[in-house]
Amino acid sequence: MNPTLFIILCSLSLLSISASGQSPNNQQNGGPKTGQGKPETFEIEGNKAYLYAAQQAAKGKPWIWYAPVVNGDVIIARHRLYYDAFMKAGIAVAGFDLGEVRGAPGSSARFTTFHDAMVKRGYSSKPILLGQSRGGLMTLAWAFRNPDKVKAWAGIYPVCNLIGYPLKSSKKETLADFAMTEEALVARLGEFNPVSNLAPLAARKVPMFSVQGDKDGTVPLEEHTGLLKQRYEAAGGTCEVKIIPGGGHEISPAFFECQELIDFILKQSQP
Repeated sequence: MNPTLFIILCSLSLLSISASGQSPNNQQNGGPKTGQGKPETFEIEGNKAYLYAAQQAAKGKPWIWYAPVVNGDVIIARHRLYYDAFMKAGIAVAGFDLGEVRGAPGSSARFTTFHDAMVKRGYSSKPILLGQSRGGLMTLAWAFRNPDKVKAWAGIYPVCNLIGYPLKSSKKETLADFAMTEEALVARLGEFNPVSNLAPLAARKVPMFSVQGDKDGTVPLEEHTGLLKQRYEAAGGTCEVKIIPGGGHEISPAFFECQELIDFILKQSQP
């Protein structure tokens, strides 16, 4: 083959490889921010649990209980900065797929079976709960019913209040989970609403943290994180809040590369 032609063909081949996205830096330039490895999956009473175990578990085997998990998607594990920080610190990440539940007593009881299964596997009896969006409602509803089993709670623009998003934009799923009419649920709102049942968590000094934008039209700051902070501190608890100016209900670095959230979880994971 002509030497000049050979050099041209090699150059075109290298350009093709580069354009195909095989660069190790591709994930930092608009590519998927996927966590490493596949989770271990196991079944509990017909529903799947997902566990990303750290290669070297920290003392006490701390773990983050993330919600929501729908169709097997543990979203937090797809964000490299969080995933790497937690794995490096020896903190496992796990979740339980109950679908679109909204914090009813029945679904909360089913979440307890997941907690118990994780404890049987040797993990801490007090996980750090992390709720994203509607996952905030799932985790807080479980937490106020099981305050002795919670090390800490954190949220990423979390739903904290049954009034608002659950009964406006998610009414079908909410009423299905509670198996009630809207009138019946509203009549017993004080019994079921997380922001109305924070005293047991405050009494046990369970620390809280939330990152939320001040322009969130889906889960407004003042109705959710803002109200949670106000009521929790009034009950004697502590709730740190990182407000993102101009932030909405979005997948962006402000919410998924939040160093304050990482620092909070690392601190709370200590024995």
